[in-house]
Amino acid sequence: MTFESWWLIFLPLLFGLGWLAARIDFRHMLSESRNLPDSYFKGLNFLLNEQPDRAIDAFVEVAKLDPETTELHFALGNLFRRRGEMERAIRVHQSLLARADLPSREREHALHEIAQDYLKAGMLDRAEMAYKELKNTRYQEQAARALVRIYESEHDWPKAIEAVRRLGKLTSESVPQLVHYYCEIAQGHLTHQPPEFEALRSALDEAGRIVGQEDTSTSASRARVLMLEAALARASGDAGLERHYLLTLLDEAPEYAGLIASDLQNNFAASNECDQLLQRLSSHYEQHPSLDLFDVVFRLNWRAHGSQAAWAFAQTALSKSPSLLGLERALLAQSKAEPVDGVDTQSNQALVSLDLLKRLVGRHTQRLDRYSCRVCGFQARAFYWQCPGCHGWETYSPRRVEEQL
Repeated sequence: MTFESWWLIFLPLLFGLGWLAARIDFRHMLSESRNLPDSYFKGLNFLLNEQPDRAIDAFVEVAKLDPETTELHFALGNLFRRRGEMERAIRVHQSLLARADLPSREREHALHEIAQDYLKAGMLDRAEMAYKELKNTRYQEQAARALVRIYESEHDWPKAIEAVRRLGKLTSESVPQLVHYYCEIAQGHLTHQPPEFEALRSALDEAGRIVGQEDTSTSASRARVLMLEAALARASGDAGLERHYLLTLLDEAPEYAGLIASDLQNNFAASNECDQLLQRLSSHYEQHPSLDLFDVVFRLNWRAHGSQAAWAFAQTALSKSPSLLGLERALLAQSKAEPVDGVDTQSNQALVSLDLLKRLVGRHTQRLDRYSCRVCGFQARAFYWQCPGCHGWETYSPRRVEEQL
């Protein structure tokens, strides 16, 4: 292809067209900037000068002057919510929802925002209604997760089950907390006076069915179901069945043995078979040591073989896993078991020293005698299946803080 000199004629023409287009665009920008309220530029100036409170006031004035600025409304609502000014955030999003000309996509956005406002403000009933309206929208997954949190906080386990099943269908994810919902229902029936055995049995059967599915089964969920089965058998007066479930837990969830050690001791003590239990728990402790298990094995040794055998076990155990809590529990068990009446003065003086040592050790073990959440670090004296801090399920270790150091 040859170059023709007359093509050069088009160069000035193209340059002129480009200059004209730029000029028109520049005029358009100037026109738009003139239409912007002065409050908008004041708000920007306050932001640049790190004066967020005055900037917010300026942007609120812009929103009043120009109600069509939906993005500014959303930005203000989010800012108010983050600052904890929930009433102002709700008013901003309510003003958007009140507009009849608001496009459906932005209406869904506003509904999602106000649902978050209600949730953070603790207005759970209104938050629930708002999230339910988001069904079959692009926010349905976030709404389903929020509804799960709401029902969990209200302990409305049947609704939580329904919500988490819906969430599972939306995301195709496994929902391990589902078994705990049925366990919570079972626990409620068990603590009712008198226990509601039929409803309890139904909830436990469903929990056991879920645990039987490999994709949703965890060591914690199996342990909890077995513990509830044992509790049901105990409430029904069937000591043999209770023992079966407790021993099954030792095999299937050995790290949770400390949570049932006292129940095992009571069960075997009722039939005078503590020697058999001592052998079983001593062997288990060597593989899966825990403070609760240490406590029971120490006491069983004391009752079966006397103080020397108990302290020999304690010395061996504490030398392998040094623990102030373990020492405190051994001292406590000895102080309760040692007879005071009828012993000589030297023995009584030894007991006084022992009691003093126990109190001194106890002062330093109070902060260690807690369970801790692996996610948020929330500590508590009781063991929780759901963390009271971050509300996560199965985040508590069955070992206390000192054992994890």
